[in-house]
Amino acid sequence: MPRALEVYFTAPRQVDVRTHELPALGPGEVLVRTVASAISAGSEMLVYRGEFPREPLNPHDPLSTDLHHPLPYGYACVGKVVALGRSIEEAWRDQTVFAFQPHASHFSISPDRLLVVPRSLDTEAACLLPSMETAVNLVQDAAPLVGERALVLGQGIAGLLVTALLSEFPLESVVSADLYPLRREASERLATRGSLDPSAGGFMTQALELLGGPADLSIEVSGSPAALDQAVALTGFSGRVIVGSWYGAKRAPLDLGGQFHRSRIRLISSQVSTIAPELTGSWDKARRFQTAWRSLERLRPQAWISHRFPIEQAAEAYRMLDEHPEAALQVIFTYP
Repeated sequence: MPRALEVYFTAPRQVDVRTHELPALGPGEVLVRTVASAISAGSEMLVYRGEFPREPLNPHDPLSTDLHHPLPYGYACVGKVVALGRSIEEAWRDQTVFAFQPHASHFSISPDRLLVVPRSLDTEAACLLPSMETAVNLVQDAAPLVGERALVLGQGIAGLLVTALLSEFPLESVVSADLYPLRREASERLATRGSLDPSAGGFMTQALELLGGPADLSIEVSGSPAALDQAVALTGFSGRVIVGSWYGAKRAPLDLGGQFHRSRIRLISSQVSTIAPELTGSWDKARRFQTAWRSLERLRPQAWISHRFPIEQAAEAYRMLDEHPEAALQVIFTYP
């Protein structure tokens, strides 16, 4: 069995790449050699900075439950099946597969935890599946209607994908916002009315002008609790504010004493680990994955990959995202 390289978060802002022997392959397992894995900057930077909640989280989100340093983390690995346990069918050999697996060069896993990557997708596109599934979930929870005005706060990879999906709907307007020029530049090609800097003077007035009035739906995926106040303020009567960010241990005051109280605005928590209860009669995870695969094929978000780091340079990648988030759109790891 080969030795595996694996990323460990050992303390706030400390990352090691550890080498360890892989255990013997179980009869019902396959060995995957990773080709690429994507950093999910929102949740992974909370882990990197030590800003995750210290108490166990909801069991519906097993990837982010009961976190303690040191730990491996991540959930976007794409690789090749290179060895089979004795009970595994030969058809699995050499399959290109996706796994919700921490960043590692090799891992053993049961095939029922793998998704076969469509032949139409390359590996770099496929490792963006979690971000695309998140975006699909957010848009499903937002339930846009013909002619509505939509606002997306945050244009990291998930926000860009949400904006891209919303732009396919016959909406009156789609407006986005992000602090960083690189992200706004990418979003300008997607948002039907433009992308704004939420820290600029006059942002609220300009957003209302571009939207054509208060938003009917606002999606908050910036990772900043303060953006939620902006979403509430820019959403009109009986509008929906979909909260897609995981704030971790970060806190910020929320103004619910003004417009919110009389506007019947709905705050909706959206988290990709589950399907919204009202959709479970016709949707399940498998169907949503198929929708996400097709969306990856159609939107080709691998064009937003701005940095590729060898797995051995993981500490450098996280340091760059921590100190210079304005420089990156999507970061992936490559493997020897």
